Amino acid sequence: MAPVETRSVTNDEDGMRVDRWFKTHYAQVPHSRLEKLLRTGQVRVDGGRAKASTRLQAGQSVRVPPLQEVPSPSGSPKPLSKADRALLRSITLYEDDDLLILNKPSGLAVQGGTKTARHIDRLLEGMSDRPETRPRLVHRLDRDTSGVLVIAKKRSVAAKLGKAFQTRSVRKIYWALVHGVPKPPQGKIDAALVKAATPDGDRVRKARPGEQDKAQSAVTHYAVIDRAARQVALMSLKPVTGRQHQLRAHMSILGYPILGDTKYPSGTEQPQGLERRLHLHARRISFPHPSGEGVVDVTAPLPPHMEAAFAAFGFSPKGGDIDEDDDICG
Repeated sequence: MAPVETRSVTNDEDGMRVDRWFKTHYAQVPHSRLEKLLRTGQVRVDGGRAKASTRLQAGQSVRVPPLQEVPSPSGSPKPLSKADRALLRSITLYEDDDLLILNKPSGLAVQGGTKTARHIDRLLEGMSDRPETRPRLVHRLDRDTSGVLVIAKKRSVAAKLGKAFQTRSVRKIYWALVHGVPKPPQGKIDAALVKAATPDGDRVRKARPGEQDKAQSAVTHYAVIDRAARQVALMSLKPVTGRQHQLRAHMSILGYPILGDTKYPSGTEQPQGLERRLHLHARRISFPHPSGEGVVDVTAPLPPHMEAAFAAFGFSPKGGDIDEDDDICG
């Protein structure tokens, strides 16, 4: 019979829910099994009963009952291959003891799914041999969206940045090439969104009257940076909220879909000579450093297919950066 184990809650785990704490330290324990252990009082915090939602405090003791009947993990995370390490080095924009900021390539998923074996989250698993010390995603980008992706190296940093994103103290700027030239050239899109299942996967659409109970508020500020006649416009997009597919859906709702968007298409033929890829790029992000010292401000170079489009239309990345003042689009 394996002995009862007692573990202390670390400073980095302060505020963590009991179920998440177990998921971190005992990933092999099914949630149903953990619920039974909690219900029968076999898991205790400082000697008292606990629930899955109980918040832990640094220094507390967690009683872990014998778990030998639970299958052991299949093994430690697979270490990064030479190619994976090279990829991470090539797309790293900023790194310190707390943060890793990447320029995510278009086409590389952030998280796994059906038939998706290679993704950013998988690479993060390989950066540590223990689940509790692995870097954590702070936000998400669509598979086909390129650009700035923020990763926390510590759980405490991830928690601080999570709050920063929720309180909207993070400034995000996206660039997009769209069909046509929006009028007026700057403004705000305030259109709540509703998720809708389709034969081709999940999409979002503008909420209809009577759908307030399931609608998610969504607000985006936009400004035209440059234009190529009336054919294409270079846009600066600043999301106030962070809904799934928000920028893609909002530009479609506005009547100026993003070039290469197969989920929210325009019905208009894409200009010849351009790659049929989504022309949406998370260009820049800035936020107070989680240490409380200074501000992190990172800009991501354009992906190759958007560089080619900029050259084709005569758009200047430098000109776009100059126009990105807060007064332009709120």
